[in-house]
Amino acid sequence: MQDWSHLFATRSSRMAASEIRELLKLLDRPEMISFAGGIPDPALFPADAFRDAYGELFGSDACRTALQYSVSEGYPPLRQWIADRMAELGIPCSIDNILITSGSQQALDYLGKLFLSPGDTALVGWPTYLGALQAFNAYEPSYDRLLPAANRSAQDYRDTAAENGGAVKFAYCSADFANPTGLTLDLSERERILDLATDLDVAVIEDAAYQSLRYDGEPLPPILALDIARNGGIDNTRTIYCGSFSKTLSPGLRVGWVCAAAPVIQKLVLIKQASDLNSSTINQVVMAGVAERAFDAQVTKIRKAYRARRDCMLDALERNMPDGVTWNRPEGGMFIWLELPASVNSADLLARSIEEAKVAFVPGGAFFPDGTGTNCMRLNFSAPSEEKIEEGIARLGRLISETLSR
Repeated sequence: MQDWSHLFATRSSRMAASEIRELLKLLDRPEMISFAGGIPDPALFPADAFRDAYGELFGSDACRTALQYSVSEGYPPLRQWIADRMAELGIPCSIDNILITSGSQQALDYLGKLFLSPGDTALVGWPTYLGALQAFNAYEPSYDRLLPAANRSAQDYRDTAAENGGAVKFAYCSADFANPTGLTLDLSERERILDLATDLDVAVIEDAAYQSLRYDGEPLPPILALDIARNGGIDNTRTIYCGSFSKTLSPGLRVGWVCAAAPVIQKLVLIKQASDLNSSTINQVVMAGVAERAFDAQVTKIRKAYRARRDCMLDALERNMPDGVTWNRPEGGMFIWLELPASVNSADLLARSIEEAKVAFVPGGAFFPDGTGTNCMRLNFSAPSEEKIEEGIARLGRLISETLSR
């Protein structure tokens, strides 16, 4: 067999299969209860709205345009709908501030390409979204801890970055219901991130994939909205907002967006032209129609369903988990974060859980740039039914109890 290893770029050594994507293969096993994927429940997709939108499109001459190449920035009516939605979040902007991407994951890849040279530093949560680490890893960065950052000055961040062979380029975070922890940054934490980014003169990448999925509490302004309030207009800001329809309308159409200052959008357009020219035109046209007709009703429906599943999982955890296991109560999103006693390795526990309990989850170490967090795990509550949540948490609780009693 041909040996390709000496031909691959050095950056390829930092690419590894996603533990989450590999675990999704388990969904095809009928006996498995999966809390692993960060995925919506397909039974809740607005399938009728998409069926009607595609039917109407193919019943008109507009289908010829939808089957053609399109502008790299994205379908203008969809960008206008997004701009109007951003204004409702306190982010007034025009379509010139919007770029359509093939999911927000593509946006993260483009932003890594735009900002990171080998050795540069990305500030991230500890833990942080695995997909972001995968996107950034290809550009050979170092990582430093964004929050908590008690008693660290901007100069300390600069010095650490210089020791690693580069400069700090951006702070990446998910302000609302973060993947994997489900936690939400309070207003003071959002302001602190902006303050630090201003002192460092770096970008803020705000990953807002779960922003619409709030079940409790009062909405907080996105970091980009705070940035605009400080600086008097989106083109004066340093925050880059990454949004997505994947958690609300459909992940299969792969439609996300970036909202940012026009100079950033212009650079990202150049990257997109060199990458895939434009996101699927037909999917954008259909998404624009479905968003216009069904977005608000869909969000209301899934909030109700996912709130009930979150509460079901929290109640099941309370009844079934042994002493020494702790978890958070997220105000929204799709995840609950568990911490086990330090003696338990969640990757080892997963191997036993798949074999013995027929329950899948994501080990916590996957979300830490330095490989720590091995006693943590992420549980998804949006995909399984309440019945499966009850049974799966009971099985998992028994397995953890047995592990701790050894």
